[in-house]
Amino acid sequence: MENRVLIITGDAPDAKVLERALDTETDHPFSTEWVRLLADGLKRLGAGGIDAILVNLSLSDSHGIETFDQLHAVAPHTPIMMLCAMDDHMLAAAAVRRGAHGYLSKDHFGSYLVAQSLRNIIHHKAIEESLLVETRRAEITLNSISDAVIGADMSGNVNYLNAAAESMTGWTRAEAHGHPIGEVMPVINGVTRESEINPVEMVLREGMPMGLAAGTFLIRRDGHEAAIEDSASPIHDWSGRVTGAVTVFHDVSAAREMSMKMAYLAQHDFLTSLPNRVLLNDRIAQAISQAKRRSTQLAVLFLDLDNFKHINDSLGHAIGDELLQSVAKTLCGCVRDSDTVSRQGGDEFVILVSEDKRAE
Repeated sequence: MENRVLIITGDAPDAKVLERALDTETDHPFSTEWVRLLADGLKRLGAGGIDAILVNLSLSDSHGIETFDQLHAVAPHTPIMMLCAMDDHMLAAAAVRRGAHGYLSKDHFGSYLVAQSLRNIIHHKAIEESLLVETRRAEITLNSISDAVIGADMSGNVNYLNAAAESMTGWTRAEAHGHPIGEVMPVINGVTRESEINPVEMVLREGMPMGLAAGTFLIRRDGHEAAIEDSASPIHDWSGRVTGAVTVFHDVSAAREMSMKMAYLAQHDFLTSLPNRVLLNDRIAQAISQAKRRSTQLAVLFLDLDNFKHINDSLGHAIGDELLQSVAKTLCGCVRDSDTVSRQGGDEFVILVSEDKRAE
């Protein structure tokens, strides 16, 4: 594939020398176009398709650094090299500081290094463009997922947050940049309420993937807590050295709440919220073990409601349900907190009185 080069100079012999120098390339051929005026060059750049620009900053319609500025404004992503005489190096160097990719001295216009230099800057620019595309693709992808992603350097200071991480932590990327990961993403043990070591810090210390323990909570910047699941992994450079770490986590508060609710419903009566048969059997087994170990006694009382069917038939099931709830509340008020009142179903209840030395 040809590399298209636009030559802008009012010096016809210079243009011819450059064209010949580039025309000798066969492995990576160049296609050249020559214009004498900046206005013509700007017009050609507007049509697109130019891979590099060679320009003399002293033209009949433009002179000095303003020539470069106008070209750079029209084609900011196209490599520009200055063509300069021996006494123009200061001006060319100024253009380099403003974004030019280098300059060629007049006595080297015919050198094979012209083609080599152009090929290198065009290749470098292509790599930059490809990297930019990949970076933007990664940025869009990371901001599209629901998981939070936080990156940190070798010192454990934050250098990246995606949109989900900003939302979950309460920190913006700009605010979090340079702050310790433990400050931006503080985590605590949900049971002991004590601070936990952030997994990123462990990854940087151990150099291997780490995860959070179950029941870990993230403390947002505003103090709000969220149960999270997390994994953190090291980032390696080409030589395999760890250069940082990234952690990926998500809010499991809703799932945790649902799991707890399901576990509760599996052991409790849905109408009265009393322990059901499953939970009662477990508590009876524990009470028997404790009674044997402590030489105490326990009591199990069975009761039901007389004529409960008549209430359901005459007043309706809604009133019957209210009666069952009232009975459950009354029974719980008659025993200690350490005792158990259970609904077995229908109008049947069981009371477990544990650790009592008096059989009566």
